[in-house]
Amino acid sequence: MARAQRTASEPGDDTPGYILRMRDITKTFPGVRALDGVSMSVRPGEIHAICGENGAGKSTLMKVLSGVHPHGSYEGDIEFDGETCAFRDIRASERRGIVIIHQELALIPQLSIAENIFLGNERTSGRGGFISWSTTLRETERLLRRVGLTGERPQTKISALGVGKQQLVEIAKALAKEVRLLILDEPTAALNDEDSRKLLDLIRELRDQGISAILISHKLKEVLSVADSVTILRDGRTIETLPVDGGLTEDRIIRGMVGRELDAYYPDRVPYTGERAGEVALAVRDWTVAHPADERRKSVDSVSFEVRHGEILGIAGLMGAGRTELAMSLFGRSWGRYERGTVAVDGREVSTRTVPEAVAHGLAYVTEDRKTYGLNLIDTISRNISLAGLPGMARRGVVDEHAETRVAERFRASMNIKTPTVFEQVGRLSGGNQQKVVLSQWINTGPKVLILDEPTRGIDVGAKAEIYTVISQLAAEGRAVVLISSELSELLGLCDRIATMAAGRLTGVLEREQASQEALMRLMTRTGDGYDSAVGGGEAGEAAR
Repeated sequence: MARAQRTASEPGDDTPGYILRMRDITKTFPGVRALDGVSMSVRPGEIHAICGENGAGKSTLMKVLSGVHPHGSYEGDIEFDGETCAFRDIRASERRGIVIIHQELALIPQLSIAENIFLGNERTSGRGGFISWSTTLRETERLLRRVGLTGERPQTKISALGVGKQQLVEIAKALAKEVRLLILDEPTAALNDEDSRKLLDLIRELRDQGISAILISHKLKEVLSVADSVTILRDGRTIETLPVDGGLTEDRIIRGMVGRELDAYYPDRVPYTGERAGEVALAVRDWTVAHPADERRKSVDSVSFEVRHGEILGIAGLMGAGRTELAMSLFGRSWGRYERGTVAVDGREVSTRTVPEAVAHGLAYVTEDRKTYGLNLIDTISRNISLAGLPGMARRGVVDEHAETRVAERFRASMNIKTPTVFEQVGRLSGGNQQKVVLSQWINTGPKVLILDEPTRGIDVGAKAEIYTVISQLAAEGRAVVLISSELSELLGLCDRIATMAAGRLTGVLEREQASQEALMRLMTRTGDGYDSAVGGGEAGEAAR
């Protein structure tokens, strides 16, 4: 169905026909003005995207709209379906048909699909308030058909579903509440390409059925493919609202988000010329790790590679290729069951059996899941930055808090961490600033080898550009960097060489000049015996065999 031609309106325009209007929304937290007079409008049957850097106020604005931040805790007006609303909690907004699906899904793994869909919205028999399971199961089947989950039974536990199907269950849950305005916060952040496509197709179908949607996403290609209009926020303010029809481009959105052109998105590499230039920093040989739940399955199978001082080595692979398993097993053997293989740092074989051993030998690992494994969200920025390097800040077992603060302030400045103070709780920071704290934590250990696992996942383009600069600087200082990423453009823009994995095995290594998205994808989908002898010859090829 062709998208109807729409004309963007300026905030505050009195053009009729809006299902939602938010006027002059201002929200303040201690020491921070998160929203400063934000206005936006959504038409019936429209997909309206909100774009902005991390910390621009996108999620805060949606929490105001959905009642997470109740009326009275902010200034400004919300008008829904022509009536001024004062939502005291999330249930009040849901009663009007406004439903939010957060990036972290609100499903209970131990309960069934049916129980999750109608949790808090139970279908009762009318006699004594008892749940009518026949009605619940019948309506669940109807909702599953509507979202395209016809192959799943209502009794199936959520824990048995992949993330893509769980997202569809969340939408079914919203439909059960007779949703009229669906808010989706980074709905495809954890999905593969196929699941993302299915979800976006469903959002389009719901639009055609008259359900409006607000989409928050950093994936600008997806925004342009599905949205009717885009509102851009920057520093808690509305910058502009633009129609997608009429040639809107990613570059145009980025310019509005960051307030400048990002011509040098990937920084020019400054080669390392120190005394160790060209020397192998990390050499891994025949690394093999069995799956923790099935020892017959090799999650990492006979992988060998090396990375030199001042080099950025990329590792590409599809979901399940074994990239994270490789990184975690090298760093303290914190995943799977080690079977065989050796690790050498600067030509000397070392033990990385535990995390402290790995750190002592100059390895550092930035996890892909910063909120679960990378940060203590209820502690301060200062303490998080010092966490991995505490022995260097302690005297006789007592942490020198002044030294801890000095280090945190240094990283706050050098990493451009946006915070009023290093004593701010990390959980209150935006995703991009949280990622800078994780990077600071491990750079503070002075590593020789830094393994970065999806370091820019879920952060905006401005923060990405800053982190790319940091990665390039680390290599220019002589550190060896191993960069794991699902974004091929990121690997192509940053790396000197790119290794590919499939089914736990290394399938190829390409020099920067050889690499392209097509060549990488061919190696990432290779199902043969492993390394492709047609690529990555010479010393690099020998290291990969």
